[in-house]
Amino acid sequence: MKKILIWDIPTRIGHWLLVAVFILSFVTGDSEEWRLFHVAAGYAVGGVLAFRMFWGVAGTRYARFTSFLFSPLQAFRYVIELLKGKPSHWLGHNPAGSYAIYLLILLGFATVVSGFAVYAEIGGEWLEEAHDALSYCMLGIVGIHVLGVIVGSWAHHENLVRSMVHGYKMGNSEEAIDSGKTYWAIAPIATAVLASMLVFIT
Repeated sequence: MKKILIWDIPTRIGHWLLVAVFILSFVTGDSEEWRLFHVAAGYAVGGVLAFRMFWGVAGTRYARFTSFLFSPLQAFRYVIELLKGKPSHWLGHNPAGSYAIYLLILLGFATVVSGFAVYAEIGGEWLEEAHDALSYCMLGIVGIHVLGVIVGSWAHHENLVRSMVHGYKMGNSEEAIDSGKTYWAIAPIATAVLASMLVFIT
């Protein structure tokens, strides 16, 4: 067992960029003064998620959706194992964490689309309320995800947050990805910036 590269650079940048733009969009949501920042951050959320969809197909081993396709039963069993303090170890996303990712992507796109409709004055007050509800649901899933990371870090005796910063975990050499895909590092940033610029068009 040694430190091996698990998370490529675009995955890590995309992860933390999504954290940043979601926080920005959430805290500016109720301010008329910061409305353009809110909309731009919301579009950026959509841009990062669009990149994640692409990277889920074209990325490295543990970034691909095929590496974390688990049944609901597998996710349930993992949660039970986690509560008992003896969860199975996964180098990539664990079964429960995978469902948090799916929900965040779905809720993220739903929130962005509804926010766009509200900004374009389509749908009326009910859609604005739906947009707010979706954003709070997304915040709730984020909270559950963070709690899972904390408990998982304790149960596995590894810092999962730190591994999403430097990309390494303990494992066998043959389990490592062969490249950090450094040349793709700009892609999640570019999609976020380009998407946020839509605020000047809409």
